[in-house]
Amino acid sequence: MPVPSNRAIFLDRDGVINASVVREGKPYPPSCAAEVELLPGVAEALARLKTAGYRLIVVSNQPDVARGATTRQAVEAINDAIVAAVGAGLGQGPLIDEFRMCYHDSADACACRKPLPGMLIQAASEHDLDLVACAMVGDRWRDVEAGQRAGCSSVFIDYGYDEKQPEGRFIRATSLAEAADILLRTAVNSYVTRTVMKSIDQLSVKIFADGADKAGMLEMYAKPFVKGLTTNPTLMRKAGITDYKAFALDILAAIPDRSISFEVFSDDFAEMERQALEIASWGENVYVKVPITNTKREYCYDMVRKLAKQGVKLNVTALMTLTQLRHVVDVLDQKTPSYISVFAGRVADTGVDPVPVMAAAVELMKQNPLSELIWASPRELLNIFQADAIGCQIITVTNDIIKKLALVGYNLDEFSLDTVKMFYNDAQAAGYKI
Repeated sequence: MPVPSNRAIFLDRDGVINASVVREGKPYPPSCAAEVELLPGVAEALARLKTAGYRLIVVSNQPDVARGATTRQAVEAINDAIVAAVGAGLGQGPLIDEFRMCYHDSADACACRKPLPGMLIQAASEHDLDLVACAMVGDRWRDVEAGQRAGCSSVFIDYGYDEKQPEGRFIRATSLAEAADILLRTAVNSYVTRTVMKSIDQLSVKIFADGADKAGMLEMYAKPFVKGLTTNPTLMRKAGITDYKAFALDILAAIPDRSISFEVFSDDFAEMERQALEIASWGENVYVKVPITNTKREYCYDMVRKLAKQGVKLNVTALMTLTQLRHVVDVLDQKTPSYISVFAGRVADTGVDPVPVMAAAVELMKQNPLSELIWASPRELLNIFQADAIGCQIITVTNDIIKKLALVGYNLDEFSLDTVKMFYNDAQAAGYKI
């Protein structure tokens, strides 16, 4: 279904649509129209984006004009050659809606030279675009930063250039074709365009409370939207738990009717297996958490296969990569319910956008309908809605984030005023004077 016309994909030109000329690890544009070489899959990717309803706008720095190394006419001839090459590849009319070129050099101090977002903002003004719902696709840090400054999602096509790398939040891809896959994937598209806030009763994702304080766990259990609970040895130690089994049995007696995950704590797989069988015997609502590796970097796949075949409901935890997830999905039993916990929050801590990773994980896990994906270690309330948008089945949430659900839908002007009042009242209470 086409997206509304107030959404656009901004595209850098050289290195995204046509091949750059790389010299000493740095990319340069073609010098003339005859040198234009369309990158593989570009025409098809543009067609898919266009069919989905996106406006396609090329935004490109061309400082060689200011430097006297080329002319505007030469740049425009290259643009025309690109349009012709795309059309020839598909046998149809133009797909790119417009080209916006910055012909300035750094010393000109213009507002349009990326990483400044001038070209994107001007296009948004002229076409009434919702920049939050747009995406910028480029192969250099300037492209990524321009998108970020404009408020767009940014996709970085990484060719490993010998130059400054982008920072902040962005989606990484290897080609425009892959970027289009990410942007058009139904799950990720919900995030790239805009995460739609819902009320709690409209959410499809199940909220599990993460903690080890009994009072806090019971408080969360009392909330009907909390569908399960998880804990781990680190949380238990912080809560002062000294008798693991006694604590677990006490919690299970108080919470007998919702899924609860307890984790093994050995570093030896044989002992982990023994602990897992013991923990599983404590109740029908128990899922046994097992780590993806031990501390020796040895993977748990063989143990998971053995336990799953014995009917143990597992929660395989601490995953960070899709490769790990593929291996786990392959060894889980198709007849035994299970969870796979991908630590999306920790992925984000490394500067990698976790949403495309989690969306791909949702797709990979469809081959095992009894296995559910957990978005683990969320960092903010927004993660609940992102998890819901991509079709993730479960998100584990700490009590402090759950309490922020009361803010969903709160008027931002009022929230701004509340913040100003807080600053003012605290300054008055402190008796500050200058």
